[in-house]
Amino acid sequence: MSKAPPPAATYATPALQNSHVANLLTGTTAYTKQITITSNSDLERERNRCTFNASTLTHMLDGGATSTLRRRELESMIENDPSGIFDNSQNANMSRPERHVRALAKTVRMIELARSIGMGNDHDGHIIADDFFGVLLASVADDLPAALHWVMFVPNIMSLGDDEQQKNWLPLCRDWKMIGCYAQTELGHGSNVRGLETTATFRPGGSAGDGEWVIHSPTLTSGKFWPGTLGRTANHAMVIARLIDGSGVDRGMQNFLVPLRDMRTHQPLQGVTVADIGPKIGYNNMDNGLAYFDHVVIPRRNMAMRFATVDERGNFTKRKVSDAASKVAYVTMMQVRALIVNEAGKALAMAVTVCTRYSAVRRQGFKEKGGKTEVQILDYVQQQHRIFPLLAASYCFFFTGRQIMQRLRAIERILVQQKAGTANSVTKEMVADIHASSSCLKSFTTTIAADGIEECRKACGGHGFLVSSGLPELLGAYLQNPTVEGDNHMLPQQTVRVLLKMLQTLNSGGDVSAYKKCDSWYLVKEIQNIISSPDTNMCSAETLDDLLKGSTILQAFRHRAARLLLELAGNIAEKTSNGSSSETQQQNVWNQSLVQIARVSKAHSLALLMNHFLEGIEAESSNLGNAEIRVLNDLALLFGLYHIEQAMGDFLEDQYLTSSQSTLVRDSVLLLLKRVRINAVGLVDARDFTDFRLKSALGRKDGNVYPAIINESLMTGGLNDQHVGPGYAEHLRKLTVDGVGEYHPAAANTQLQHSRL
Repeated sequence: MSKAPPPAATYATPALQNSHVANLLTGTTAYTKQITITSNSDLERERNRCTFNASTLTHMLDGGATSTLRRRELESMIENDPSGIFDNSQNANMSRPERHVRALAKTVRMIELARSIGMGNDHDGHIIADDFFGVLLASVADDLPAALHWVMFVPNIMSLGDDEQQKNWLPLCRDWKMIGCYAQTELGHGSNVRGLETTATFRPGGSAGDGEWVIHSPTLTSGKFWPGTLGRTANHAMVIARLIDGSGVDRGMQNFLVPLRDMRTHQPLQGVTVADIGPKIGYNNMDNGLAYFDHVVIPRRNMAMRFATVDERGNFTKRKVSDAASKVAYVTMMQVRALIVNEAGKALAMAVTVCTRYSAVRRQGFKEKGGKTEVQILDYVQQQHRIFPLLAASYCFFFTGRQIMQRLRAIERILVQQKAGTANSVTKEMVADIHASSSCLKSFTTTIAADGIEECRKACGGHGFLVSSGLPELLGAYLQNPTVEGDNHMLPQQTVRVLLKMLQTLNSGGDVSAYKKCDSWYLVKEIQNIISSPDTNMCSAETLDDLLKGSTILQAFRHRAARLLLELAGNIAEKTSNGSSSETQQQNVWNQSLVQIARVSKAHSLALLMNHFLEGIEAESSNLGNAEIRVLNDLALLFGLYHIEQAMGDFLEDQYLTSSQSTLVRDSVLLLLKRVRINAVGLVDARDFTDFRLKSALGRKDGNVYPAIINESLMTGGLNDQHVGPGYAEHLRKLTVDGVGEYHPAAANTQLQHSRL
């Protein structure tokens, strides 16, 4: 028999009776009013003490004041769109299907708005070719399901389709009739492209009489698995499959345009099984998909035929195109990695912005015993040591991403001219070198960004665990990047193979002049110095001032990269000489060297990053004032010295640094933390992220995090829709009122006696 409920408490509404939140309560139903928010005095004080003009850096990051104005116009257009479709306030309370559908609606509305303002008109109507398309995408502040259409599908057609194919397919892409994805990865195979199992078998005849392809998934593991946009959005896929020609000969991997769904009804076509792969850690707006092909027939001309053809009889031929033409396609695809490097800087900058602003507002611990004023956690050196190197890295990645993209586009322009016979040659060494650079930098920057976003979340304490902090969603969406476009533990191997080839040329007395225009050229001089004067290759810095020079830090990174490369080459040679030179033995030696290979790639990355950082600042010197140059130099020095500090063993083991110099490095890092501290808020403000884009209660520009947290907590739907929470009447009331959990001694004794029988 249940007991009567306890008497009601003296208050009439739920427990939140504090005057600061009482105005949130309306009667006994729901929380509907918001706290009025004013600017936070701590954050305003931080901005007032800043020693440089944040707007000047904003213009630099945007590419000029005109670009800043254009970006802000696009951001305002999205944020204030009267449809309300871009509102992100309820994202956390939506189911995955709801978020996916909402993201599709955002995609359509974004394209509609882009057309209305003439975006792409200068590019034959191709919206995605517009210089500000990326800015428009960022303005949406949400992941869009169609992203692989413009990131991979269209560039693939442009790179690998012949002129006729581009003429037929690109207008459909432009008009959004054909929406595609890039289907390479399979359930059982990822980075090992040669192991892919999907087949494309030539069959003579067909509806057009000139032959056709039969696309087939022969095994469970051959199903395409993970391609973004594949699951629900795309109606076509560029499928990477093993070409079997008319004679039954395996010709390796080629690209095939495969229709997936009817272009009007969106129903899957005959023989195509396509689906979403399900929830992931993050990035759940995106319909990463799976696809199986059961003898799906496509026209012969649906094979991308820029560099290889198959005729009506099934004869496979590699096209005789100029060396320049083949390089253009390769360079175009590499631009995706340059974009990833730049985006790593942006994602990291968003996390650092949230963490820095919150650290300026949050106070914890008293300045003196018995005091009443608490310390800003941004004043704790430990907090600075966690955040400021990441702040420096975000700027470094900006300069590096920009530099790599500029180089790739310059090479592309030269190659296009070269096809017409009007330009200097782009050598195979230059293309291999930029591939090596983009590979190691993609690996390094995305690792730092992913780890850095999580470090920022942890540096925000308990509130960083709130979805409303913006950091969990930012992290979840970003975590794909260390894997996509080359796994971060695989790419270093590609980098080091190129570097070892250069070293082999050098050691054999060959001509290395072809590397003069390459990123790796610095290694030639460093290797020669190490070999010729091994006892004199040491850091000459004696004081803090000596160490606080970009050239000193850059030289340290270059020396380390060269030394580690020489050691790796020596170890591989030694292990190979002790056994047979068979392919199996070579593979075993390579496998045993993978940890060392990763070290070489990381060392090369840091040498490149430091160089790009310093050169980037120098290139902007005419557009910046002395104050802006000074603060950027502080960041560059901090970036370099912090990473020397983190890998001190590498510099001590060959005595490039002495123990006393290692102490100077640590002292220099602390000095730079102090320098950066006064400008930290200004440096994140310079990124000019709107609150709409940050989606963070902790990173608000006005600094009023606590009212924002309460608003987010009480205003989001779900558990707070009613004062009496969901599940009370059905479940919880059985405990508190009906007494199902009451303890009755007599009954307990009876149960005990029965249990002993």
